[in-house]
Amino acid sequence: MVSTFPNPASVDLSRIRLAIRSLQPQLVEWRRRLHQQPELGFQEKLTSEFVSQKLQEWGIDHQTAIAHTGIVATIKGNKLPTPIRLRSQQAASHSATLTASPLPTPQVLAIRADMDALPIQELNEVPYKSQHDGVMHACGHDGHTAIALGTAYYLQEHRQDFSGTVKIIFQPAEESPGGAKPMIEAGVLKNPDVDAIIGLHLWNNLPLGTVGVRAGALMAAVECFNCTILGKGGHGALPHQTVDSVVVAAQIVNALQTIVARNVNPIDSAVVTVGELHAGTKRNVIADTARMSATVRYFNPSFKGFFHQRVEQIIAGICQSQGANYDLEYWSLYPPVINDIKIAELVRTVAEEVVETPMGIVPECQTMAAEDMSFFLQEVPGCYFFLGSANPAKDLAYPHHHPRFDFDETALGMGVEMFVRCVEKFFS
Repeated sequence: MVSTFPNPASVDLSRIRLAIRSLQPQLVEWRRRLHQQPELGFQEKLTSEFVSQKLQEWGIDHQTAIAHTGIVATIKGNKLPTPIRLRSQQAASHSATLTASPLPTPQVLAIRADMDALPIQELNEVPYKSQHDGVMHACGHDGHTAIALGTAYYLQEHRQDFSGTVKIIFQPAEESPGGAKPMIEAGVLKNPDVDAIIGLHLWNNLPLGTVGVRAGALMAAVECFNCTILGKGGHGALPHQTVDSVVVAAQIVNALQTIVARNVNPIDSAVVTVGELHAGTKRNVIADTARMSATVRYFNPSFKGFFHQRVEQIIAGICQSQGANYDLEYWSLYPPVINDIKIAELVRTVAEEVVETPMGIVPECQTMAAEDMSFFLQEVPGCYFFLGSANPAKDLAYPHHHPRFDFDETALGMGVEMFVRCVEKFFS
């Protein structure tokens, strides 16, 4: 298949790679500094100051304190866009004379990177171990920030190689409660208006040297609920005098699994997981109340509202049949991550150049994990992709959110190369 995103004749791929390889030591240094000073969502003060300091050092225009700690950097290319050559209407019937149309309006491509860490105590014994007790970069966001910084530095030094504008969005609070939506509300996709957006996630579910990219649904929507079952407590030897909240809760947990098993088309994917269930204080006392917390995941946007309805129907029906009452709190956190077909193709064609083998492209890379990059993708077409970062030979293959999570830092340079080539190919 011939790609609709060929490389422009002016792009020297070997030149890009050599320049980025020379950045690798700085990428590692930046990432390790960030790793030592992890900060939770909307508290990324040190991280934000470090990013702003670097951007200022390189002469890159940027805004700070967006949605508390977010930053948006703007880099304008110096290369003039190529005029589109068209046949003149007068000459079309006599010859093949061509005329130049006005220069096309420069486009705007955004690159997004998240900056926050997790409330996890790091167990790695490395020189760059977290210095903040109980907080750790256990999901690779320190790497994302370093990659975005490297991309900003490269693009600023090579503005002659692209004709549009690149906005680099350093976003707070991806893990929770979500920084993408408040950044959008603050206008990060405006002035100038963003035409497309890309982002990546270092991914220890894929080996180093691979890229996971697909059009359509990549990551799931996430919804949550808390439910308290209100029964009637009593003595364990006299159950007829009670409404046992534990029995009611057990029936509800089992019945909730029928939503996916019997209400969702088997072609679709969905998950209902009750992760917490708390009730009772003593073995011979029937609990007055039982509390459960759960998460719901799905890819298909048409399911929005469906699970809330079915969850409440099941809880209400079982409680009514058992003489119990309930208190349900249900909310939507993030929508699904849906990649645009055309921008996903752009990323795929770049990935084929960066990983240098078709076997390194993983198209079926969906996960039920969620990401608030989805809010950006609801506003403008774009693509979020996975960059393989696991290296079992170096004991760098622990899963995300594990207290021993770490990744092969070779992936940092690959991430910069992916972004840089996407920029130059997008504007070509």
